[in-house]
Amino acid sequence: MVEKERGIFTFPLQMANPGVQMLWNVLLLVAGGVVCAVAVNGILIPQRFLSAGFTGASLIIHYLVPTVSVGIIYFLINIPVFLAGWSLVGRRFFCYSIAGMVIYSFALTVIDVDISIDNKILSALLAGIISGSGSGLMLKSYGSAGGTDILAVILQKAMSIRLGSTALAINCVILVAASFLISLEDALYTLVFLYVSAYFMNLVVVGFSKRKAVMIISDHWEKISQEILKKDRRGVTIIEGAGGYRRDGKQIIYSIITFQDLPQLKRMVSEIDPNAFVVVMDTLEVMGARIGNQPHW
Repeated sequence: MVEKERGIFTFPLQMANPGVQMLWNVLLLVAGGVVCAVAVNGILIPQRFLSAGFTGASLIIHYLVPTVSVGIIYFLINIPVFLAGWSLVGRRFFCYSIAGMVIYSFALTVIDVDISIDNKILSALLAGIISGSGSGLMLKSYGSAGGTDILAVILQKAMSIRLGSTALAINCVILVAASFLISLEDALYTLVFLYVSAYFMNLVVVGFSKRKAVMIISDHWEKISQEILKKDRRGVTIIEGAGGYRRDGKQIIYSIITFQDLPQLKRMVSEIDPNAFVVVMDTLEVMGARIGNQPHW
């Protein structure tokens, strides 16, 4: 069985039983949808905060028409998006996202909680932690809760618009609407909520397995590269370079490693060559069969 790292939780993705895989993805969608709904109904609505994406749009409509449930609004505004995405979005991602959207809409409709905290900044922080964790759980599955995720994929495939650009544009529109619908103070609390939510979503999805790009320049590059290949079992690329002053040839080791393997790598390099030049860089995304994340939409 081959395991592929996907953040805080690691789960075998290539399973002998597809039913178990499907059950795992549905459980992630259910858990994430319920957790997100708790944040919306328990904190955001009582405090009159907004949210990002289609949830934020649903909250705006709900504040204007309080008799209509946020869950029903969210479900209805997703219908045209899913109809448009039928031919552009991958079938697996599309089907799981329909399930996620239905689960999230249902949870928004039936969950009735009130997490009473008088301090609004603490409310924004707690809502961000809860919502970000729930969103992260849903994104760890093969689907999503629909909304902005589906729309972003549609625009990316149809018009080559980056995923982040779509989310940014939608959130800007929501925040502009917020300035007219809610007070400036509550809009600023919403910004705090959005920042904390994004941080915890990344933490759940990526966790401590975030990849690092490492470049090593050393006269002992052969031994270092062999150690990386043998002990760390990581791929290594040797790049031909030259010193800027002496113009002497240099071999540059380039490799992608996980965050938790970084201390061990640095110790190994230091033991072989204390004078080695090591550069460690963050990666936004790594794609590849061995260590990367494969897009599932």
